[in-house]
Amino acid sequence: MTGPAASTEAATRTLLLALAPLMADELARWLDGERAVRGRSDHTIRAYQADLLSFLAFLGRHHGEPALPGNLGALTQSDMRAFAAAERGRGLSARSLARRLSAVRSFIRWMSDRHGFDASRALASRSPKFTRSLPRPLAEAQARELLDLAAETHPKPWIAARDTAVLTLLYGSGLRIGEALGLNGSDWPLREALTIRGKGGKERQVPVLPVAREAIAAYLVLSPWPVNRDEALFRGARGGRLSASVLEGAMRGLRQALGLPASATPHALRHSFATHLLAAGGDLRTIQELLGHASLSTTQVYTGVDDAHLLAVYRAAHPRT
Repeated sequence: MTGPAASTEAATRTLLLALAPLMADELARWLDGERAVRGRSDHTIRAYQADLLSFLAFLGRHHGEPALPGNLGALTQSDMRAFAAAERGRGLSARSLARRLSAVRSFIRWMSDRHGFDASRALASRSPKFTRSLPRPLAEAQARELLDLAAETHPKPWIAARDTAVLTLLYGSGLRIGEALGLNGSDWPLREALTIRGKGGKERQVPVLPVAREAIAAYLVLSPWPVNRDEALFRGARGGRLSASVLEGAMRGLRQALGLPASATPHALRHSFATHLLAAGGDLRTIQELLGHASLSTTQVYTGVDDAHLLAVYRAAHPRT
């Protein structure tokens, strides 16, 4: 492995080795609990590990000695503010810092329960405020144009049909790209509702529109690869599971051809699904369940998109004197 990924992995190994063995063991136990009990994804576990390694490495530098479980009970708001300031000084955004501090507090809280110390001073620190950025969905007409163009773009008809099928499924069902590409032959034929295992292993039911089933059927007729129960439904050019990077590349070509902004990614189709459903009268609780959001506050960001759209229409149409 070379490049940035290798550098990050090497830095992580260095930080792990720099921890006192007792603290490294406690961190591993906490991460195992987050994975097993709370159903955190591998991606989340890696993020949590990076968050805690940064924090524990900071404590070592800040106090001039390795961080130990017994020392966490002595942490104060000043220590937490110093950590936050150091992270912002390294260029971490307010949003990323808020997530990092949330992971740190969870670990400190777990350690206080485990070792019986009072962590109230450290836990009393506040996270930085940040403005949640609004999703940038496609307009309905843009989404239709994109799907129409996808069916005509690739010189190999089966690949054009494949890309159309995946993009139609993302837009029609609000799937994450990994959820769509994780489908296997055993999931075909798709029924009116599809059981999806999302983040944290949480299952949800999502609707599958007839147009999506028809697009997938058209792709499978043209595909040179048979539908096998234990193999990918959406295949790459060599028969393996279609990768997200290939689909992102196809989307990049489509948005350039249509003059769409860089925000028009495969994930933007999930945003478009939610925004268009809300505009059509869908209620937030239903949209939350369809998207698989753990918190309603995550789904509420789409109300901001709808309000922004209404304001833009008003400003464009209102007569000014």
